[in-house]
Amino acid sequence: MKRAIVLFLAILMVIPLAACAGGDGDDWGYIKNKKNLVIGITEYAPMNYYENGVLVGFDTEFAEAICAKLGVTPEFVIINWDTKETELAAKKIDCIWNGLTVTEDRKKNIAFSDSYLRNEQVVVIRSADSGVYTSTASLEGKLVVAEAESAGESAVSSDLGNAYYVAVDSQAKTLMEVKAGTAEAAVIDLTMANAMTGPGTEYDDLMIVTAIKMQPEEYAIGFRLGSSCLKTFNDAIKGLTSDGTMSVIAEKYELSGLLIK
Repeated sequence: MKRAIVLFLAILMVIPLAACAGGDGDDWGYIKNKKNLVIGITEYAPMNYYENGVLVGFDTEFAEAICAKLGVTPEFVIINWDTKETELAAKKIDCIWNGLTVTEDRKKNIAFSDSYLRNEQVVVIRSADSGVYTSTASLEGKLVVAEAESAGESAVSSDLGNAYYVAVDSQAKTLMEVKAGTAEAAVIDLTMANAMTGPGTEYDDLMIVTAIKMQPEEYAIGFRLGSSCLKTFNDAIKGLTSDGTMSVIAEKYELSGLLIK
């Protein structure tokens, strides 16, 4: 009798796990059957951002092109970046596709596609301070901001350990803090810094400190660990690279020099 009760309880424990795994554990099959791909993003140019009320950007068009190729509908969902891995594992989203940097630490919780763009973290300051902040040493004790749980946060820890660091909830917020004078510097993605700072941009009074070099990085799509999506999406990436689609999208968003071919 006791053995039967134990077996019954074990079955009850397995049922929710099987449901969470999409029945047969086939992540691509789960996505293909529901015919849509829920994509976790945050808003920042040039990857995913709104222009005249329409979501555009390199990753937006890249995702739309792959979804069209694979016969599923993309559904873009704004997420909290510092809980992205939890939302992915809980199937609130099917992937993270938003300038996601590949790191060894993230590989513990995320399965990455082939990389498609090169990137690096850069330091952004007010142009008026160009003669003040010229090196990592010059930022010692100064207030530096980066997005929580981002590659920028990791770069601050490894390269600007003597600065006074404060985390904020988005890369866009870091630029607002520097512009307002509530922070001396921000550490953000090069792709975003190129698109949003300098002459002719929203933050024309901010600039990149080119003398401060940080480790190079790569962007990839993030899926659940063990996901069967990897081969399907890697094959699609190769196809869009071969037929020139990736080059066209990269040129449109001025990212041609960072495209991995």
